[in-house]
Amino acid sequence: MQDKKIYVMGHKNPDTDSICSAIAYADFKNRTEERMFVAKRAGVISDETQYVLNRFGMEVPGYVANVGSRVSDMDIRRIQGVDGNISLKKAWTLMRNENVNTLPITTEDDSLEGLITISTIAESYMDVYDSSILSTAKTQYKNIIETLDGSLVTGNEHAYFLKGKVLVAAANPDLMENYIEQDDLVILGNRYESQLCAIEMQAACIIVCEGAPVSKTIRRLAGDKGCTIISTPHDTYTAARLVNQSMPVKYFMKRKDLSFFELDDYTDVIKEVMAKKRNRDFPILDENGKYVGMVSRRNLLGIKRREIILVDHNEVSQAVDNIESADILEIIDHHRLGSLETMAPVYFRNQPVGCTATIIYQIYQEKGLEIPPNIAGLLCAAIISDTLMFRSPTCTAVDKNAAERLAEIAGINCEEFAAEMFAAGSKLKGKQPEEIFYRDFKRFDLHDADFGVGQITSMSPGELAEIKTQLLAFMEKTLGRHGESMLFFMLTDIIHESTELLCYGGDSEKLVREAFGREPVNGSVTLPGVVSRKKQLIPAFMDVLQQ
Repeated sequence: MQDKKIYVMGHKNPDTDSICSAIAYADFKNRTEERMFVAKRAGVISDETQYVLNRFGMEVPGYVANVGSRVSDMDIRRIQGVDGNISLKKAWTLMRNENVNTLPITTEDDSLEGLITISTIAESYMDVYDSSILSTAKTQYKNIIETLDGSLVTGNEHAYFLKGKVLVAAANPDLMENYIEQDDLVILGNRYESQLCAIEMQAACIIVCEGAPVSKTIRRLAGDKGCTIISTPHDTYTAARLVNQSMPVKYFMKRKDLSFFELDDYTDVIKEVMAKKRNRDFPILDENGKYVGMVSRRNLLGIKRREIILVDHNEVSQAVDNIESADILEIIDHHRLGSLETMAPVYFRNQPVGCTATIIYQIYQEKGLEIPPNIAGLLCAAIISDTLMFRSPTCTAVDKNAAERLAEIAGINCEEFAAEMFAAGSKLKGKQPEEIFYRDFKRFDLHDADFGVGQITSMSPGELAEIKTQLLAFMEKTLGRHGESMLFFMLTDIIHESTELLCYGGDSEKLVREAFGREPVNGSVTLPGVVSRKKQLIPAFMDVLQQ
């Protein structure tokens, strides 16, 4: 489906750069290409990011937990649901005309009642039923008329044949009296005496074959006795053969243990269900439990995978869930090359700068595209955040120049805005340890070592000290939740440009000692001058792990 939206997404536990770069790049793509691009997020945004979005009047991108293809992405066949009272013959005709094997039986409000299949109808034709099956199935006279290509002579077509058996009156009237009973349905010819006998025996319905005329006397008597008369152009043999096809489908439909899917179900899950079931077709229900269409195994073959553009990351462990099931179109990043693999060649722009937003700014410049003030504000905020107001060793002259130019467009002062933004982002009082720990958390798999590193920055050393004990206790509790053998957390003091590093699990203290030559005490060590996870902490760990 070429009209499908393309998601522009940052990593899990998104920071300000991840969110702002996604919004800005979606704006750029929408202004330069014909397809629709939408910024999304893969996690909860921080107070700092919320402040930035509010400051520049932007909405929080929608949350996407998993980019695996869903049933809603499939080519759903919009087969109309049918009423359970339609005849087997009509259902068969509908299936042949629609070239389908299954019909959904639905109520007036589109609730799913059951399913009827071609094989079920075929079995009903082949099975030998007793002569009361038509009344047992509560067949409507309307169905009988339709199936026999007939017309109503007397009676109510909306009434039902509810009692009695079906029989063919081939004998003379004297013998007919011995086997016609009250409420029977009698198939007969044009003999007046036979018609009269059936009515006198209180038959519920007589079917007059070969289009024979029905006299006024017979009509009047039938009306008085409450007997329905149907005229059919078919002979008695054909009428007797066809009449069972007038039974309603609801009598034969499957109504228990139905296998159905919902629009939000993931296709990798329904594949497993389909493989275990013999059904050829499966009904689809919407979020309100209403029927919307049908899918089959064949529909899985042409499914369109979700198309994604990644910003500010290129590692599977940091990407939205099920990223392997999506088509990655582009990657815009400023981190080391990670483990992400793609099915086809993609546009990959990776530059050694301090922030993805700097690259997005360059892309606008290269296309000569004017940057709106609110987008400029977002990009400037992202650069300030990622470079800690140009204090981080990851910051380059390119980042600083970009931020200053963007600040002019947005009409803000970098230093004043940075103070406001960091103050908004470092309000940790009242926050739960889990919320703080996973606010900016990334997982790494380096040289057989699997570990996670969280970070929080603050302009208040006292604020950082207050949450230290809580975080150490939480790290002990949460170790291994995402498969990590070691956990680290950076309490970064922006003012003093230093980090207190918390460590827990496995060889975490040994790794810190060998990487920085400092001995952790009670799971904590101070690292002066270290403020960057990407540029300082992770490279130091890599050097040790490589040895």
